[in-house]
Amino acid sequence: MKHPFILKAVWNGGRNSEGTIEAGQLKTQISIPKDMGGPGVGTNPDEMLLGAAATCYLITLAAMLERAAVAVDSLTLTSEATVDVTNNIFTYEAIKHAPVITLPEGTAQQDIDKAQRLALKAESSCMISRAVAGNVRITTEPTVLAGQR
Repeated sequence: MKHPFILKAVWNGGRNSEGTIEAGQLKTQISIPKDMGGPGVGTNPDEMLLGAAATCYLITLAAMLERAAVAVDSLTLTSEATVDVTNNIFTYEAIKHAPVITLPEGTAQQDIDKAQRLALKAESSCMISRAVAGNVRITTEPTVLAGQR
């Protein structure tokens, strides 16, 4: 079964203009970031790629933990992208995910170890990670805590 996603975009002007995008629940303004010489209105492709990679990873990890019957008190994520600009050529180099998985107090060591393994495995199971494989280096540095909030 295939599932189509459709995005409609409007862009009026040249490189330093602004536009809008709309795709399902996503509706926002777009432009080039200020620190890359643009107007900095709304979001931009760099943030959207990071957002796609991060949310895909997070949802994949949550599903894997659930399927493995690992009880989770909280799951948070900080992700960082690195974009290189050399000779006015923009290259999306890397994404680093740093999930924090908090398990209930008294969680068995085997479930702590399982959560750690799943946090690393979730990256290769994520559809967005597979889509950018070979072009963007993606790493994961998970932290698993038991009984802490």
